[in-house]
Amino acid sequence: MPIIYTPSGAAREYSPHAANLYIGCSHRCQYCYAPHALQRTPSAYFGTPAPRRDVLKLLDQDLQKQRYTKQILLSFIGDVYGETADHCATTRAALQLLDYYQAPVAILSKGGERMLRDLDVFREFGARIMVGSTLTFLNEAKSREWESGAALPAERLAVLKTLREAGVRTFASFEPTIEPAESLRLIERTLQDNSVDTYKIGKLNHYKGLDKAHDWADFLQQSLDMLRGTGKQVYIKSALRQAAPHIPLHDDEQDAERWNVRV
Repeated sequence: MPIIYTPSGAAREYSPHAANLYIGCSHRCQYCYAPHALQRTPSAYFGTPAPRRDVLKLLDQDLQKQRYTKQILLSFIGDVYGETADHCATTRAALQLLDYYQAPVAILSKGGERMLRDLDVFREFGARIMVGSTLTFLNEAKSREWESGAALPAERLAVLKTLREAGVRTFASFEPTIEPAESLRLIERTLQDNSVDTYKIGKLNHYKGLDKAHDWADFLQQSLDMLRGTGKQVYIKSALRQAAPHIPLHDDEQDAERWNVRV
């Protein structure tokens, strides 16, 4: 069974390739789609995940069969820097394999300081990697409510700053945007810190109707006003574009491939 795969449907917008090293997650995000997608109850999905069976062997086989020149995302299911049963040892070993085969990689995590354990490996990749975090709230109490097992906002922000100062390309995913005001505060904070190279901005989708309470056109316009002219790379997710169709965008702000890692 291959580990590296090509996402289909709406997931394809995120990355041309992906690999899931663990099944399950310790972060317990209320909005997580994975339990439903995997037909598991939240109690069965959220916990301390172990690596997938033979995942490193199968990953090595995938990398031997094909040279990957487009980005491989870690990961859609779970978090490679969650509280895993092996303390993220499989993540490190997988990254070393991916680097050996010169594959381009993107990592998206809410794991906070656990990400820094592999800073030395990230730096070995050079331009073939970008490392990011999902940013939802600046308010600590709201973050604890919605993402009770994930690193708190201050920790995620500090890690992004540390990574960028170490020469690692960074990105931030603003999806889901649960409260637009909080996301705007986070954009402002990351600009002040100069901690993020690439911004990927979306909205809250299909979660208890909460998305219908927000003015997405206003959120998008305010985001663009803050980011344009800063030299930052910006991508606006499809769902947000559709929710605010009258906001004009530049071509590179709506090109899903434009800011991906590639070789």
